[in-house]
Amino acid sequence: MKKTVVVGLSGGVDSSVAAYLLKKEFKVIGLFMKNWHDESVTLSNDCPWLEDSYDAMLVAEKLNIPFQTIDLSEIYKKKIIDYMFSEYKKGRTPNPDILCNREIKFEIFLNVAISLGADFIATGHYCIKKEISKSNGSLFRLIKGKDNEKDQSYFLCQLNQKQLSKSLFPLGGFLKSEIRQIAKKLNLVTAEKKDSQGLCFIGKISLTDFLKQKLKIKEGEIIEIKKSFYESINTDNLVFNSIEEKLIFHTRKNKYKKTDGEILGLHHGAHFFTKGQRRGLSVGGMKEPLFVIDTDVNENVIYVGKGKSHPGLTRRGIRILHEDVHWIRPDLALIKKQSMDVLARIRYRQPLDKATIYNQNDAFYVIFEKPKSSIAEGQFVTWYLKDELIGSGSIS
Repeated sequence: MKKTVVVGLSGGVDSSVAAYLLKKEFKVIGLFMKNWHDESVTLSNDCPWLEDSYDAMLVAEKLNIPFQTIDLSEIYKKKIIDYMFSEYKKGRTPNPDILCNREIKFEIFLNVAISLGADFIATGHYCIKKEISKSNGSLFRLIKGKDNEKDQSYFLCQLNQKQLSKSLFPLGGFLKSEIRQIAKKLNLVTAEKKDSQGLCFIGKISLTDFLKQKLKIKEGEIIEIKKSFYESINTDNLVFNSIEEKLIFHTRKNKYKKTDGEILGLHHGAHFFTKGQRRGLSVGGMKEPLFVIDTDVNENVIYVGKGKSHPGLTRRGIRILHEDVHWIRPDLALIKKQSMDVLARIRYRQPLDKATIYNQNDAFYVIFEKPKSSIAEGQFVTWYLKDELIGSGSIS
């Protein structure tokens, strides 16, 4: 008897083909999640969920599989939207996609699927799951997808072993172009549909406009910090007396005050900006582009610097609170005073770079071999052994 898998049909081409591929081995049920619909924040006419749910239904009909829709908008607002507004208000940069996977798709959605009699859930993520045997049972590995341009392991960095044990990722061994070809051969309505961009619940408005409907507009100053500010900070021929001293140095954050620079203009709220941001500053007449190097939501000040090479944009180290460290592979977790050479990144599609992770008494640290640009509190850093994602943490 075939086992049952519930596929999260999103109305896109990836989940559509995932359902088709699984039909050969499993009894497949299509389930569409309605995650967000709040006319007080975004216009219903701008939100694509109706079109997506209709496309998902057409795909299910084409594949001759059962189809249902589930409304998770209330729990989604509580777990994701409220968290997102809270983080931006604090001056942090959240990643709602990662939280949605951990809290909604692979938690609430998984529980609903199990209640429908499912053995597994499946999504259209481009990643690979492998099972390995240990003396105390099985462990599951999360491997990068074959398509380097579409590898989505980063977004699954907060999943645990229980969630992985019940999850299937049938697209991990395919290129995106191959998935499009399969959809065309099947004449699926989603074959030529563009991939969703950004946050699906926002619709056709910018993130800043979305945030402005819940966060207050408050005029403040844009302060330029010149490169000469850093000339007094000598980092040549540094000698550290301990690992702790080295880690603290590489994770240090520059503290600015208004008198450190000059006023270039005004903004409408520091909580609408994030480190590394270039657009939306509305300051003209510059020979080099301006980038946000820091924000102070308490004083409502944005600090900016000229050019991608501005010293305020980069640093080598990241500090993570112990409670914010997550191991997909708990058997590889570092004990105190241990370190490990890994590959790491701080955002989706960013190349993996050499780094060393340290578990110290005060905190957990990630030190990159080369400086990283635009490290922002609230982002997630992920670490890999070769192609396997083994852990992650929220940057503090």
